[in-house]
Amino acid sequence: MNSENESALQREKFIKMTEYPVERLICRLAVPTVISMMITSIYNMSDTYFVGKLENVSATGAVGVVFPLMTIIQAVGFFFGHGSGNYMSRELGKHHLDTSKRMASVGFFSSVLCCAVLACIGMLFIEPLCLVLGSTNTILPFAKEYMTYILISAPVMAGSLVINNQLRFRGNALYAMFGITSGAILNIILDPVFIFVLDMGIKGAAAATAISQCVSLVLLIAGMLKSDAINISPRYFRPSVAVYKELVKGGLPSLARQGLGSVSTVMLNSAAKAFNDPAIAAVTIVSRFMTVLSSALIGFGQGYQPVCGFNYGAGLYDRVRRAFWFCVKSSVGFLLALSALGFIFAPQILMLFQADNQTTVQIGAAALRYQLLTLPLMSWVTMCNMTLQTVGKTSSATVIAMSRQGIMFIPCIIILPAVFDLNGLIASQPVADLLSLAISIPVMIAFLRELSRRQTSPSTETA
Repeated sequence: MNSENESALQREKFIKMTEYPVERLICRLAVPTVISMMITSIYNMSDTYFVGKLENVSATGAVGVVFPLMTIIQAVGFFFGHGSGNYMSRELGKHHLDTSKRMASVGFFSSVLCCAVLACIGMLFIEPLCLVLGSTNTILPFAKEYMTYILISAPVMAGSLVINNQLRFRGNALYAMFGITSGAILNIILDPVFIFVLDMGIKGAAAATAISQCVSLVLLIAGMLKSDAINISPRYFRPSVAVYKELVKGGLPSLARQGLGSVSTVMLNSAAKAFNDPAIAAVTIVSRFMTVLSSALIGFGQGYQPVCGFNYGAGLYDRVRRAFWFCVKSSVGFLLALSALGFIFAPQILMLFQADNQTTVQIGAAALRYQLLTLPLMSWVTMCNMTLQTVGKTSSATVIAMSRQGIMFIPCIIILPAVFDLNGLIASQPVADLLSLAISIPVMIAFLRELSRRQTSPSTETA
């Protein structure tokens, strides 16, 4: 593709991102990201669902034990994907094509190398790693089988997440959706085939996940090659301190959020271990189900992020403010409706996954209802975090990202179960949600006021 065609493509994209009505633009970009996030979350939950049909509560618990490792792998992918993608969207808003190309390649190849190292270390210490992540002796054999395949596919999983995020940050969400959802649908199809038809058990669930991740990566690369002029290539892989500094600025909040999410899951599993295997299975099911509900919110926010990045980079601060408030208002109403339905049918939802164990159903239904009470409030917290991360406000974004799964959750999971027993365990997340909301409100109000000042003072230099 010659430079004239490259410039034409980028000019067309710039006009679309900075002149179309933000409400219509966000909805247009959010449709593929919501679909891809929802399907991805459903396929993440499919392992829990089909393994639960083995009628072995220890096998279901093993999926929950390995989940923190998957969160760590995803943290690496999101760190490099969001770090490179955020920077790329701002640079494209400034018409800087060459720096965007370089960042795309550095983000992708760095993530693959990091997860290759992680996989080697994990395979060497697989049994102690399972125990650290909250496995009991009865869950351990299943956890080791499941973890082996997840470690093997770690570099592919991280690379897929990087390309997916880079595509959507530069406004090519449709290609990102196709790559992610195709792999997810394949995983849902392969799960029952490998688990039951080929009689591979929990090992089959992990193998299905690994294969689907490989397919996703191939399709995402194909989408990247067709989308526009910014492609990953070894010749653009020119890492430097300056490049990694920008990457860290955009990716640190995601790393903090996902990394602490892994730590919090380990702590949740450890706290549940004090009660029994059904308690671990219950929190596993609820965590996965809440991820599906939250994915719609995250997908909507992902449609907003490129709009935010392009317009912030172009100095159009009023469009950033309008886009933010549109997303908050829309997502609160949507999550209120989802929460009401989930609250009513909580026992039935748990029975879909573990109908043969009434203890798991009872604990899980109570935990689900607690978390649904605060789910709509997460609209504000999520949009605050995404906004601050996209515009490069690293410190503020990182604090908010760390609050829900770390700064607030870790003290809750330590203190509340010790004081209130099982009720304290299942109340830990909603209490942490309320505290996270309290942190995010003043931070975001200060930023919105800053945008208003910049809008009235056009000479102010863009951050």
